[in-house]
Amino acid sequence: MQRIPEPLKELVEQMARLPGLGPKSAMRAAMILLKWPEAEARRLGKNIYELRDKLHMCSRCGGLSDSDPCSVCADPARNRDSLCLVAEWDSLLTIEEGHFYKGQYLILGGLLSPLEHSPAETLDMERLIKRLNEGEVNELILALGATAEAEATAGYVRDEVNRRFPKLRITRLAQGIPLGSEVKFMDRENLRQSLRYRQEL
Repeated sequence: MQRIPEPLKELVEQMARLPGLGPKSAMRAAMILLKWPEAEARRLGKNIYELRDKLHMCSRCGGLSDSDPCSVCADPARNRDSLCLVAEWDSLLTIEEGHFYKGQYLILGGLLSPLEHSPAETLDMERLIKRLNEGEVNELILALGATAEAEATAGYVRDEVNRRFPKLRITRLAQGIPLGSEVKFMDRENLRQSLRYRQEL
């Protein structure tokens, strides 16, 4: 069997670590890249190389941006009295695509996973408490989904926030979300209705 050249082998091994790409899919992708015009392939490599330098984490919401604060946090037209708490950045993107929420966001950085003994320290509670301490937020919306992990996280966040801010209104997405759904996979209409008819916690 012919030996795979080392540079190609190394690239395939790296690409195979990406979600949804196994060794065979990574090899197919690498072979397609080799067929690209040289300028395009080099531009892709340059963009990957510069990604970490050009992207920032927004100091307000924790989202990825090319500026700090990000365009959502810096927008003076957004309501500052509601804060939508999401697990990950892609959930924020999903809600923003619908154009039906006009408040602020904060990214928690994940969900608690009782079965995997995921510790509460993995959640960015420090950023959340700091935002709430500013005194602008009247309502905290927990948009974490309808999975077992989301339920465990919502309970933990509610208890921690209630302990420090007993007068703050805490709501969650309406229970019309299909059981087991993550926010980032919800269709736009379901998400819009879930936000509109959110429930007190």
